[in-house]
Amino acid sequence: MESILCLIFAEEGKSIGRASLEAVYLAKSVQNNVTGASLALGVVGSDLGSSIAQLKGCGASRIYKVEGEDFEEPIYATDAAAAESICRAAEASIVIATGNSRVNRVLPGVAQRLGGRIDTHVCDVDWEDSTLRVHRWYYRQRMRAVMSRVHRPWFISSDPGSFAAWSGEVDSNEPEIIDLGKPQTSQRTRVEGFQKPVSGGQTIRPEAELLLVAGAGWTKTQPDGQIKVKDAEKLILGFLEKTNASLGGSKSMVDLSSEGQEVLSFMTHLNQIGQTGSSPRHPKGLATCCHGEEPHVVGWRFINERRVINSDPNCGWVQGKADVVYIQDAFAVMAKVNELLAR
Repeated sequence: MESILCLIFAEEGKSIGRASLEAVYLAKSVQNNVTGASLALGVVGSDLGSSIAQLKGCGASRIYKVEGEDFEEPIYATDAAAAESICRAAEASIVIATGNSRVNRVLPGVAQRLGGRIDTHVCDVDWEDSTLRVHRWYYRQRMRAVMSRVHRPWFISSDPGSFAAWSGEVDSNEPEIIDLGKPQTSQRTRVEGFQKPVSGGQTIRPEAELLLVAGAGWTKTQPDGQIKVKDAEKLILGFLEKTNASLGGSKSMVDLSSEGQEVLSFMTHLNQIGQTGSSPRHPKGLATCCHGEEPHVVGWRFINERRVINSDPNCGWVQGKADVVYIQDAFAVMAKVNELLAR
């Protein structure tokens, strides 16, 4: 009989974000399809009153909580100690968590402490004769693997955006809430604050609803014969600030700096998407000045709604790879969009 634990770290120590609700959905799916499986929740944060109330209707038999000011910020020592204490108390054979930066930092270490095995970046699951199998991508999202494990405990972290978010109402069966207190830790790290990069602020936001991808066309000669990189920076940063969107870049865009060409000052290889970059999972995406060849198609394959601004009607993106296409100059369109957003 499998004992399933869904491990959740509250955002800012208090709230349950969408990515964590996706982990709850995945854990319930596993419980419903694996014969005789039980479900428990483990929640870590600084103030969990409203968070636990939000989760009571998911059908878990027990909720383990580790609460206190030490668990508001993502620090490895405290997070790993809290996760370990919850996993031991729950005697979990399968531990499921969302693969955000906080979880990915600590979960492999917790698996090692408990003698378990871990699979990360899980994007789907299925069952064969009531046996759980997980799916994940390899080689820059070009090869899909299906795996199962006999070894327990088995730790699974899912890619945010791969599953639906659980939602439900509080039912009549109140789960047992177990306060584990503060686990012993030799914490020496202390968070003093946050500092934004000098380059113009944070541009990579994995939880954003919208991804804006900037191609090399922003830095090329425009119809009036001028190169307008500074104007491009203002338009792109203005859009990011108004929409809180995340920024991606094509390979040709991020490689321009090595060619001695003037580039967007805030664009780095960390922003790159595509064959040799990341494959983000945002609900919506807007590509600008991208030629749309295969590397970019790979990077965009998990975006649900894809829109494109391009002045070339024969662009590779226009030919069946986008849901909506705007045949227009990107400078003019983004200037108008920013004007409308400012209102």
